[in-house]
Amino acid sequence: MDIISSHQSGFVNMIGNPNAGKSTLMNRLVGEAVSVITAKAQTTRHRIKGIVNGEHYQIVYSDLPGILTPVYKMQEMMMHLVNESLLDADLLLYVAEYNDTRFDEHIIAKINQLTIPVILVVNKIDLADRDKVEDFTCYWQALLPRAEGVAVSAKKGIGIEILQQKIIEKLPISPPYFPKEDEAFSDRSTRFFTAELIREQILLLYQKEIPYSVEVEITDFKEDKNIVRISATLHVERESQKAILLGHKGIAIKQLGIQSRQSIEQFLGNKVYLELSVKVCKNWRDSDLMMKRFGYDER
Repeated sequence: MDIISSHQSGFVNMIGNPNAGKSTLMNRLVGEAVSVITAKAQTTRHRIKGIVNGEHYQIVYSDLPGILTPVYKMQEMMMHLVNESLLDADLLLYVAEYNDTRFDEHIIAKINQLTIPVILVVNKIDLADRDKVEDFTCYWQALLPRAEGVAVSAKKGIGIEILQQKIIEKLPISPPYFPKEDEAFSDRSTRFFTAELIREQILLLYQKEIPYSVEVEITDFKEDKNIVRISATLHVERESQKAILLGHKGIAIKQLGIQSRQSIEQFLGNKVYLELSVKVCKNWRDSDLMMKRFGYDER
């Protein structure tokens, strides 16, 4: 069999409960900071693809929002992405955080009806004894009897090579979906990742409901030779949230700007001038118009 006819490519979709470590695993597998990572749950809002190329294969990973019961329209859109991921995957990774036994019966039932390969990834095994990991893996494999289990620590890199090999083995024969010569690590734009980097700093700097009530919109992005000039609007739902985001005499948003700029400079490899503004957009998470504007309605 020649190289072309033996080339493997596939879409590998990653789902699981919030805070299971999907984004950390995604970044570990792709080798780039593709997804937002914080200790807070529900940090992934969009479907983010990461592309990995080998000589004879191409893997297109998708990091999906955590499985939850929707409360408002934005979360409904997020769950739509999760359900869609069960239909367009060549291989499904179900990521279970060690010691988390919660599951959605509807999602589990759908997975068990799939004909594609499924890998159960038990994550954060660095926090457990080996015999307990085996017991926990058995618990999940009873729920997902067709799944092959792999224990990893995405944070520490334990078991990642074994997981990668199993993924490659299960890829279908196919030409690459994205041009290999581009050397792109994702199908998302630089503007998208810039907004995600700002949102990551919001998750790190603010508490309670604030990070979940903020949407970052890049309103201007100009690249010059020696500097990138970026303007971003932070949309919140209430005046009280705007006040918290700004902080006393603007101290909080100044710190947000400093940390975001540093993070973006590292990502772009260039100096950045970053301008942040805050706008109240009442109930944006329940607005069809805002969902489209912010890129949540991908149907």
